[in-house]
Order: sequence, then C-alpha cells, then structure tokens
Amino acid sequence: MRSVTENVENLILERLRHIDDRLSNIEGDVRELKPRVTVVEEHLGNMVLSISGLNARMDRFDEGLTRVERRMDLRGGE
Repeated sequence: MRSVTENVENLILERLRHIDDRLSNIEGDVRELKPRVTVVEEHLGNMVLSISGLNARMDRFDEGLTRVERRMDLRGGE
C-alpha cells in the first residue's frame, strides 16, 4: 500500500508535468508570434512613411495653391 507521502508526491509530479507541458506550448506559441509581430511592425513603419510622404505632398499643393491665390488676389472670405 502506498503511503500518503507517495500519493502527494505523485500528485505534485503530475501537476508539474502538466505545467511543464503547458509552458512548452506557450513557448511554441510565442516563438511563432515573434516573426508575425515583426512583420506587423514593418508594415506599420511603412504606413507611417507613406503618410509622411503624402503629408509632404499636400503641404506642397497647399503652398502652390496659396501662391496662385495670392497672384490672383483671391481671398476666401477674409
């Protein structure tokens, strides 16, 4: 007959194995997610650059429109 101590040790070992299995699964998930997060970060960086470029173009259009308005002496309700 097993002693109470052996039963407790077996229960603890069983739980520890279960925890170890779950940690292994989590490690695998994290390993898979790292490259995906990197790709998302790269895409986000590219989007920021694109928006910055568009803003620069809009600024140039605004400057050109302001020059045209000034030359034509147009003042939008001012």
